[in-house]
Amino acid sequence: MKPLRRIASVAVEVAAGSRLLDLLERSGGSDSRVLRVLTYHRVIEAGDAPLYPGVVSATPAGFAGQMQTLAQRFRVVPLTDVVTALRERTPLPPRAVLVTFDDAYQDFADHAWPVLQRLGLPCVVFVPTGFPDRPERSFWWDRLYRAVVSARRDEPLASAAGRLPLHTPADRERSFRRVRDRVKALPHREAMELVARVCAALETSPLAGEVLGWDRLRALAREGVSLCPHTRSHALLDQLRAEEIRAEIEGSLADLRREIGPTAPVLAYPDGRYGREALRVAREVGIEVAFTTLRGVNDLRNTDPLQLRRVPVTLRTTDALLRAQLLAVTALSTPPWRPQALHRSRGVRVRVRPLEA
Repeated sequence: MKPLRRIASVAVEVAAGSRLLDLLERSGGSDSRVLRVLTYHRVIEAGDAPLYPGVVSATPAGFAGQMQTLAQRFRVVPLTDVVTALRERTPLPPRAVLVTFDDAYQDFADHAWPVLQRLGLPCVVFVPTGFPDRPERSFWWDRLYRAVVSARRDEPLASAAGRLPLHTPADRERSFRRVRDRVKALPHREAMELVARVCAALETSPLAGEVLGWDRLRALAREGVSLCPHTRSHALLDQLRAEEIRAEIEGSLADLRREIGPTAPVLAYPDGRYGREALRVAREVGIEVAFTTLRGVNDLRNTDPLQLRRVPVTLRTTDALLRAQLLAVTALSTPPWRPQALHRSRGVRVRVRPLEA
């Protein structure tokens, strides 16, 4: 009988939690001054691609369920409404949510957009514009993960990130994380050289890029997807000089306007990393709205449009957790359910979550 009692207890807890969420949504979730922004990366079955699983936000079925929840309980708004509300400091509809995707992986068009289109929900895709139609280019975290996890050798590898054990699957996961963390601490050029050396030492074959091509991006734009810059190379902006930051942001916006047409002056910082120089340059080149990976939601009355918070979605995001994170009562604070890493960025202390993309 103990297992049955335990099942009954869990059922009671789940029901109570759901009732609490219903109550909180009714009492605090309708503030029109609050903008909620969801961040997705990949929507794909875990294990379907030989790429870094940390960027898998949801399975196709899980994503469909989440979007159904949004359609029923929130108001998914288009990017144009968000830009207008921030520019004019006007309210949005109650329970406003903006759905965003970073990196423009191909599975957005295969799995995410059909669901959004069927439900009539708008979204934004942030495109690293140096990648479309260049299959020889792939994201460094995907190349590194495949190289380390699929290495043909068992003996440790000496690297600039330290000694990398490769004997067991657990060793390889730890080695990947060690190099990943080192990459994020280095200037961009040195970081990419480290990735290239590790991949070469492990004799990895070239990895075909998985970013949407320009033709498919143009088709998505015609169907209603908002496409915005995610820089050109996905370099961490707090590891670049001012002129490099300008080339990344201004060049990415110009690429989209050349290939797609009119493009909103809206940016997502790669990995949420930015600093004083990136903020200054973004303003100078005309960016009006920019998204970080700071966790939380945004008060339209006083938020900085160039430092907007988002709620990241992962494979661990349940329906109840998604609803809880989107409640207005959690607005202007960092939810306690997941730790964050603190980065110092050229005189500006910027809190970001660890890279999952």
